[in-house]
Amino acid sequence: MSQFASVIGPFGGFFASGFKRAFKIKDFGDTIPGHGGFMDRFDCQFLMATFVHVYYTSFIRAPNPQKILQSIWLLTTEEQIQIYNTLREKLTLRGLILDRATNT
Repeated sequence: MSQFASVIGPFGGFFASGFKRAFKIKDFGDTIPGHGGFMDRFDCQFLMATFVHVYYTSFIRAPNPQKILQSIWLLTTEEQIQIYNTLREKLTLRGLILDRATNT
């Protein structure tokens, strides 16, 4: 994560500079005299916080069963039946549920 931050972090500053140039602004504020505003000091951190959030929600956080069920309820009846049949087949093969046809 630190290597990613060291490569991506400066782009926050580049983005902020481009934004200021587009609107002909010298600094985002005068909170810190001679250094610009709060955003001028923390633009890299804001960009990194966004990337860390996306990384965490995409690759680290475990799936929430409730959200999976909510997604299934939005499907058509045929798609729900297909998911049910596939799940039943996989669970039967793993021995977690009994096969109704053979009762084994």
